Amino acid sequence: MQNDQQQKKYHTKSKDAIRAYLNAHREHSFSAYDINAYMQEQGIQVNLTTIYRNLDKLMESGEIMKYKTAGDEFCRYQCTRPHAQCHEHIHMQCRECGKILHLECDFMEDIVRHLYEHHKFTLECSGSVLMGVCAACRKNTD
Repeated sequence: MQNDQQQKKYHTKSKDAIRAYLNAHREHSFSAYDINAYMQEQGIQVNLTTIYRNLDKLMESGEIMKYKTAGDEFCRYQCTRPHAQCHEHIHMQCRECGKILHLECDFMEDIVRHLYEHHKFTLECSGSVLMGVCAACRKNTD
């Protein structure tokens, strides 16, 4: 019985730590390995299987999105909150700082329509990422 309670407590502690990581990285993409490194820094012993299991549950609930970029060998994740329509717009990621920007404007409808009408391409916004440099990082290099 004590072992069952320890496992529950351990699971809760890891789940709480993952949520803390997500709250601190709402505007950045991350990998399971990033979370694992955070857990180790916090002194929390957890294996990658547990992290992936928690990430899968968060994806099922719609709290995070999963995608793979061409230049990255690992799957990346991002929080969907506070962006309620996160699956309906394109995302932009800064190569310098990693920040995720959400293209939540009326222009999205024009992009979707153009891609379909002129290229017969149906855009799937979920997991879409345009890479570039954000204004803050560009300002730092000017």
